[in-house]
Amino acid sequence: MDAIETLMTEHRQIERAIDALVGFVDALCQKGSTDDKAELAKFVTFISEFADAGHHGKEEDILFAAMVEAGFPRSGGPIAVMLMEHDAGRQQVGVLRQLCEQAPNWTAPDREAMHEAAHGYANLLRAHIHKEDAILYPMAEQRLPPAMMERVEAACEEFERQRAASGEGERLRRLGEDLVARYAPA
Repeated sequence: MDAIETLMTEHRQIERAIDALVGFVDALCQKGSTDDKAELAKFVTFISEFADAGHHGKEEDILFAAMVEAGFPRSGGPIAVMLMEHDAGRQQVGVLRQLCEQAPNWTAPDREAMHEAAHGYANLLRAHIHKEDAILYPMAEQRLPPAMMERVEAACEEFERQRAASGEGERLRRLGEDLVARYAPA
């Protein structure tokens, strides 16, 4: 599987996890739960470690770096937009993380903040993923020289080898599948 195909496959995993997050938060807010921090923390872990550190890490450190090297601007254009959206997503996840870490039970305003952050993150990521799949990735495939694409693929494969060797990749895959199985809408 080439690097772009792998990134797009990861997008599908992230989309399913986002659906599960929204399902979890909507159900939690409807029943007025005051404490389900352990479950929310699982979503934060999956998003932080799989979607952000893993997926966005490969994009930022490997693919986007190669695109900048090939002449794409980093501070303007599609790469700048993607980086800004990654940061905006991190802010939304930061709200969810804070809710996991706070000591007292959740209040109605806490649940509202959780609802806004989860839906905000989901909406942002869905649009973000569409832009990458439909615009940015095709641009990379068309404009990066074959030797550079081979470097991108090799670097992504090495990244995945390291995650597989540590067991992290399998742990995160299972976590995502479990969350989707329990909370994604039918």
